[in-house]
Amino acid sequence: MKIGFIGLGNMGAPMAANLAAAGHTVTGFDLVADTPEGVAKADTVIAAAAGQDAVITMLPNGEILQSVAGDIVAEMTKGAAFIDCSTVDVESARVVAEAATALGLHAVDAPVSGGIGGAAAGTLTFMAGGSEEAFALAEPLFDIMGQKAVHCGDSGAGQAAKICNNMILGITMLGTCEAFALADKLGLDRQKMFDVVSTSSGYSWSMNAYCPAPGVGPESPADNNYKPGFAAELMLKDLRLSQQAAVSANADTPMGQHATDLYATFVEEEDGEGKDFSAMLPRLEGRGRG
Repeated sequence: MKIGFIGLGNMGAPMAANLAAAGHTVTGFDLVADTPEGVAKADTVIAAAAGQDAVITMLPNGEILQSVAGDIVAEMTKGAAFIDCSTVDVESARVVAEAATALGLHAVDAPVSGGIGGAAAGTLTFMAGGSEEAFALAEPLFDIMGQKAVHCGDSGAGQAAKICNNMILGITMLGTCEAFALADKLGLDRQKMFDVVSTSSGYSWSMNAYCPAPGVGPESPADNNYKPGFAAELMLKDLRLSQQAAVSANADTPMGQHATDLYATFVEEEDGEGKDFSAMLPRLEGRGRG
């Protein structure tokens, strides 16, 4: 296939490279990032999108996505797939899908889970929204870039699934960090804490696969001085999207709101920016009840 890829940052670059390595002809565009090996460079978003069988976007937010979509959808080949892998607000995903569909394109919103490591290894999970036909067109590409793709429903459903998933992740990571900080103050050995919780009802991905305590459990960013696998500021972005959606849907999400507030303080008022989201543990270690 001929594929345009717009947004070649930490996630987009390895995804585009994996598509090229699988034999597809990939043309990429980014305002600042280098073009990865095997990917041809386009000078504009229109040059990256025109004449392609599929166009994939990986962009920072809904405003930029809508701007790029406004530039490219009229230039794309009718019947092509427009696959957005950004994590954005549900409304932006639906607006873009409506505009693309009106011009005869097959729109899929497909945010990802798995981080930079998953993008490089081709083991991402895609949460997709769009028609059955659009998903069928995108699925072979998901199979190259990831290990699982779930068709969640109509346009916007992929974004809804992503923000709900990451709201759970933010909440459970905070709970895990709080529990380790409490265990420390109660004199409980961290390894013993892990041995109990990881095989008991406190089991979670945050504990078992991404433990925030250095030297405990499988290797994680905690073992690399909290160098981000998933940065705290990205968790804050996703939590804010979850609360924006909650307001729109009139959903009561008190834990999601509290997690948002805590990460906002950590990132914007303290030293959390540029650290992994699990670095909440050292933050909590040094704090008392007051």
